[in-house]
Amino acid sequence: MMADLSPIPASHAPRLDDRPLAKRVGLIILATDHTTEVDFQRLVASERIGVYVSRIPYANPVTPDNLRAMQPSLTVAAALILPDEPLDAVIYSCTSATVVIGDAEVEAAIKAAKPGARVVTPTAASVAGLRALGASRISILTPYTIETSRPMAGYFAGLGFDIARFTCLDLDDDREMARIALDELVAFAKEAMAPESDALFISCTAVRAASVISEIEQVIGKPVVSSNFATAWACLRICGEETARPELGRLMALPYSGM
Repeated sequence: MMADLSPIPASHAPRLDDRPLAKRVGLIILATDHTTEVDFQRLVASERIGVYVSRIPYANPVTPDNLRAMQPSLTVAAALILPDEPLDAVIYSCTSATVVIGDAEVEAAIKAAKPGARVVTPTAASVAGLRALGASRISILTPYTIETSRPMAGYFAGLGFDIARFTCLDLDDDREMARIALDELVAFAKEAMAPESDALFISCTAVRAASVISEIEQVIGKPVVSSNFATAWACLRICGEETARPELGRLMALPYSGM
């Protein structure tokens, strides 16, 4: 026998909070991305900050043309994250694509769907991180081919950084980039760091460098910024989370003031 079904009277309807979590971070990632969601759940998500993900089509290999082809998908992807509701920040999680598309173009495409959100790119966040650390002469490690790495070098040089050493691992599949063993990342970082550099930048949101930032800093004796680590830091600060967490890496003890 089934009990009668009846609605709760309107006078006893549940009270609704304005939003389930105080802050909302939107994350636009590649369909092939294995790493960014995991990093953001570990570094950013909390009882106060929600991370909401949208994936966009992407086809390997990693070339400037394939990276640029993602630009038309950005507005639609942003609109699909909690439609018609505001976000505090939106991240486009692809470093090399942001270089070839441009920070301003990425921001415009996302703001077309989420006009009130702060837009964070891995490149702009990494520049802000390096500047916050006082770095002007840097070494760079990328997993890309030379063809894809060359615009990256131009981007940082164009913003006034002196690049003491640039090392690339010559991979063209972002799924393989995500599988680089963590101990190998530490070893490659040590090799890529020029003694005269102020800091090391590790590019690519697919690379799991954010997991071993503190270990690399201990090995090389200098601060390290990676794509996901920098965007996570920027998002935390935008959401009002100022707690210093230097055990994760030196950058996590610093304030964020934008690029």
